[in-house]
Amino acid sequence: MIYPIHRLRQILQFITRHPLAGRHKLTFLFRFFSWQFSQFIYPHETEKKFTSKTKLVLKKGLIGSTGNLYTGLHDFPEMGFLLHFLRAGDQFADIGANNGSYTVLASGHVGAKTVCFEPIDSTRGWLLKNIQANKAEALVKVYPFALGDVKKRVLFSSALDAENHVLVEEENHAGIFIEVDVFDELCFPQQVPVLVKLDVEGYEAAVLSGMKKTLADERLKAIIIELNGSGYRYGYDEKQIHADLLSYGFLPYTYNPFKRALIQWESFGPNNTIYCRDLSFIKNRLQHAAQVLVAGELF
Repeated sequence: MIYPIHRLRQILQFITRHPLAGRHKLTFLFRFFSWQFSQFIYPHETEKKFTSKTKLVLKKGLIGSTGNLYTGLHDFPEMGFLLHFLRAGDQFADIGANNGSYTVLASGHVGAKTVCFEPIDSTRGWLLKNIQANKAEALVKVYPFALGDVKKRVLFSSALDAENHVLVEEENHAGIFIEVDVFDELCFPQQVPVLVKLDVEGYEAAVLSGMKKTLADERLKAIIIELNGSGYRYGYDEKQIHADLLSYGFLPYTYNPFKRALIQWESFGPNNTIYCRDLSFIKNRLQHAAQVLVAGELF
């Protein structure tokens, strides 16, 4: 892939400023350029090390996965939180699973049970490959549809990789029809997760509306959610999502995996936010979690 100059600059800044870069900047840059060169010469599917216990199946164009190849953990605060918080046997929900990076960490590394949702056939194919590569089939249930507040069919983009989403009328993207189901009707009360990762490109309000029973259940301790302004396309106010989560007892945080410290925010962040409740439970888990080795760093 040949990047425009401004996009290449953004990627290089992300790599060199990544929290795991530290002593590894040259290594991370080498990973990026060697991957680009190898895939330009011979685009092919390959397995690459992820954490000390897991791997990812990669190919050119899988933006949702290659950031992990370059930097170890693309979403370092959130993925670090997951690795320190989850325990084997826990229930985890990966909503908007994409190629499965979070599912691999939860089930492949930690040994948690995962329910994940990915409606696009081609993307779900990579998700299944990653589950199989990490021998996690017995721990993961994959649902081939999206989530919302009611059961229905919607038009969904299919060529935007990690940014695929429910299309609205004014968008000029090729789309396919997919099924939408409701989380509570599928998973409550038998599969209430202790942790949810929710990344559905602006459709979060609809998904949460279909999770009211789960949100009220005290077994759910934390939600990793992306609130980056995409909700506008559906007329959703992300400040209202924040207020709704507060009403269920959640507070917004980010996480420093090196210090194992939660840092509270006044509101949600510009991208991912970790909403937590039952802080004594969460902090105890974070402090007593096994160390994780990623990209040459132990934390």
